[in-house]
Amino acid sequence: MTTTYPLKVQAIRSKGVKVRLYVNIPIPLAAAIGLGGGEEVEWELLDRHELHLIRTQPAKPKGRIRK
Repeated sequence: MTTTYPLKVQAIRSKGVKVRLYVNIPIPLAAAIGLGGGEEVEWELLDRHELHLIRTQPAKPKGRIRK
C-alpha cells in the first residue's frame, strides 16, 4: 500500500523580484522521514516526473541503539 501526500506549489510574487516557488512538506510526511525545521536539503532531478529529496547533512538517529 502506498501513502500519498498531495500538495500544491506556491508562487510568491513581489515587486522587483522574480517569482519564487515554494513547496510545503506535510507534517506527517516530515515526521515519517525525520525531517526537521531548518534542515538543509537538495532536490535531485531524475526526469521530468521524478525528484529525489537528499539531505546534505543527514540527521543523527534519535533513540537508543538496540543490541
